[in-house]
Amino acid sequence: MKDSVTRRGFVRAAAAGSALLAGLRLRRAPSALAADADKPAALGGTPVHQGSWPKWPEWREAWEPKILEILRSGNWYRGSGGGSIAEFETGYAKLLGAKRCLGTASGTTALITALQAIGLDAGDEVIVSPYTFIATYNVILLHKALPVFADTDPETLTMDPATIESRITDRTRLILPVHIFGMPCDMDPIKAIAKKHGFGVVEDACQAWLAEYKGQKCGTLGDLGCFSFQNSKHIPSGEGGAVTSNSDELIDRCSAFHNCGRSVGTFKGSGCFTRGSNFRMQHYQAAMLVQQFDKLVKETEIRRQNADHLIAGLKDIPGIEPARLPENSRAVWHLFPMRYDATQFNGLSHDKFMRALRAEGIPCSSVYGEQYNDGLLDEAIASRGFKRLFPEKRLKEYREAFKDLKGNRQVCATTVGLSQNLLLANRGDIDHIIEAIRRIHAHSAKLV
Repeated sequence: MKDSVTRRGFVRAAAAGSALLAGLRLRRAPSALAADADKPAALGGTPVHQGSWPKWPEWREAWEPKILEILRSGNWYRGSGGGSIAEFETGYAKLLGAKRCLGTASGTTALITALQAIGLDAGDEVIVSPYTFIATYNVILLHKALPVFADTDPETLTMDPATIESRITDRTRLILPVHIFGMPCDMDPIKAIAKKHGFGVVEDACQAWLAEYKGQKCGTLGDLGCFSFQNSKHIPSGEGGAVTSNSDELIDRCSAFHNCGRSVGTFKGSGCFTRGSNFRMQHYQAAMLVQQFDKLVKETEIRRQNADHLIAGLKDIPGIEPARLPENSRAVWHLFPMRYDATQFNGLSHDKFMRALRAEGIPCSSVYGEQYNDGLLDEAIASRGFKRLFPEKRLKEYREAFKDLKGNRQVCATTVGLSQNLLLANRGDIDHIIEAIRRIHAHSAKLV
């Protein structure tokens, strides 16, 4: 930016300017000088944050010997051996307090596998959160089932349990809560509804490694939990995923399905093979993940401490409200979301607020929109298969119900998200985020 200078350069320039003004016996009011220093970058001021943010993902040379050992061995895929994948599964289950874990090729394949294992079939319906990455919709559609949306609670950004019952039909088979941004859903009422109706519960914990709800880790609260280790995730291996459970039967079903339908453990299928696909993790992915367990634990605490500091610093800025967590829960902040109220910023639009924040050197985004209006679901329900499976009246009612998702509409229109790597910065950089938002609020009338 043309007017941007380093902080040190700014101080030198300011000192030289002050000496010149003093020499000419020209005096400027201290309040005017303070106003200039506080001017938002979007109005020509100096950005609050002029440095970089922690790079992600991070590679460490100390991890390389194990990876090279696997590559040189020629034993790259799971096959019948345990190796690094078995080591990962044992270690990750222990980390979460789960009985069993199964490594998969991705978070998406973890979800597909879990839904298959729990018995989802064509023509069924799944109660799910609409505020999530599109993969959560797609895995349901791939089973030729309908993703039926409970509304989003604007205070928590997760599934509103009070809106579940009204979405239940005679085709509902399970509930799929999403611990979005690593923030736990309020699982007790969700599980109570599932138990009442005999539904299964599959947790989309793809952004919630080590998140906790009332003393239990996310991914261990339902029948099955699903995780992702994609490049942006807190514990990445490029791609990769996992399914966790406290049920041997369910994990054996998952294991059979993800390994071309091969019978395993308690699940024998109809012979040597049953229905399945190839969603196996590879050994070098597992080796990458195992070597990051300690790093994940340490960095989770750093993110939590910086998030707490950020929340404390934002509480006095009108119009900025961090998400509320369920009682006795702990988030892991894959993104740090804030709810933005434009009326408290003199009508400054959501988009203009984010542009002003980016100008201050703080990357941010609105994250997810109302994806059910983007054409994907219209394409699905207009397809030959869905028309065979569902009555025309049901599909029409289903589509019309999108307009009732008022909480989710509000969340999509007002959320501002900061990516997880920002929370790994030092405390001074976290203060820059607070100062940037405070500065924008103070000058919001001029930014409209």
